[in-house]
Amino acid sequence: MKVGLYFGSFNPIHVGHLIVASHVANTKLVDQVWFVVSPLNPLKPANSLLNEYNRLNLVHLAIEGDNRFRACDVEFKLPKPSFTIDTLSYLNERYPQHEFSIIMGSDSLLNLHKWKNYDQLIKHCVFFIYDRLGFEAKESIRGNINYLDAPTVEISSTQIRKNIRENVSNRYLLTDAVRIEVETNNYYK
Repeated sequence: MKVGLYFGSFNPIHVGHLIVASHVANTKLVDQVWFVVSPLNPLKPANSLLNEYNRLNLVHLAIEGDNRFRACDVEFKLPKPSFTIDTLSYLNERYPQHEFSIIMGSDSLLNLHKWKNYDQLIKHCVFFIYDRLGFEAKESIRGNINYLDAPTVEISSTQIRKNIRENVSNRYLLTDAVRIEVETNNYYK
């Protein structure tokens, strides 16, 4: 099976993430998209992160009933901080029957040179890149890079958290199940 790994903090997961994942799944580039929840991203501050198990639960709620998607907690079992090259090695060893690729935004692609063993990732992995406004990445890196004609949706988890702190509605930015869970548990207050 071809699996697209969509790494992220998903702090929280929002409809922008789901639109990109749905586009990748609908184009048949992969058979399934796995949302790999990163407990600790080495390039992001940890103090703004909701507990990883709560974020994983929000991913489960967001994708419930859609068999094209899977929530993945593999990085919970690996040393922290999480490095994509290590996660990919672990997954390749554990699931040799699958062919893994990476789904990421053009903003992350522009930072790829900061990643652990990024040259090995480029050499051995297929990337599917979606545009993020203000981050022109086409032709910036050589390798098995495929640029998607995915919808550009400018929704950020940072803005959603800010909306929550300021009591501004996130309706339509989050799935109803995620929004209700966030509100019920006073996440990000």
